[in-house]
Amino acid sequence: MTTSERFQVLRASERPATAWLNGGGVTREVAGFPTGAGLDAFDWRVSLADVATAGPFSPFPGIDRVITLVEGAGMVLTVDGAEQLVDAPFRPFAFSGDATTDCRLPAGPVVDFNVMTRRGRIEATVSMATAGTTVGVPDGSTVLLVCLAGKATVDGVELTRHDAALLDAPDAYELNPDGTTAVVTFRAAP
Repeated sequence: MTTSERFQVLRASERPATAWLNGGGVTREVAGFPTGAGLDAFDWRVSLADVATAGPFSPFPGIDRVITLVEGAGMVLTVDGAEQLVDAPFRPFAFSGDATTDCRLPAGPVVDFNVMTRRGRIEATVSMATAGTTVGVPDGSTVLLVCLAGKATVDGVELTRHDAALLDAPDAYELNPDGTTAVVTFRAAP
């Protein structure tokens, strides 16, 4: 992790890969809060996953999830019996971590971007930036920028593929993506 004068830069090269218990892939945690919290204690958690084989998702009771296809031809999720085709890159799909969820990979492995929030405590919005914009961080909020494709600059600091910037001071930041950058805004649930 490096720090600019105004925000933390979280480099993809510094993230360890954690193998799934079922052997179907690996996850790299981008950031979470509170820092260092385990899977049963986080308020929010963002990760990238290399999904190598089809299979069931781990249940996350009390968690709201947003998954976004980053690389690959896509996946078919069955969420509580309803099929959802997730085959368009950079289009977020929200579902409950309480749901029984299974994944099929009709055309091979994928990389996906995951945002998880503890229901009743934290809410998140996930959008994609492909052109220059000003990102505002409201009081009491945190914004995580994750370069999903290409590169980007945040206030002149370069992010390459899968690098992130954690913005937690109320201010405005200049984001200039050359590709696609996820903009994830976390705020306290009402």
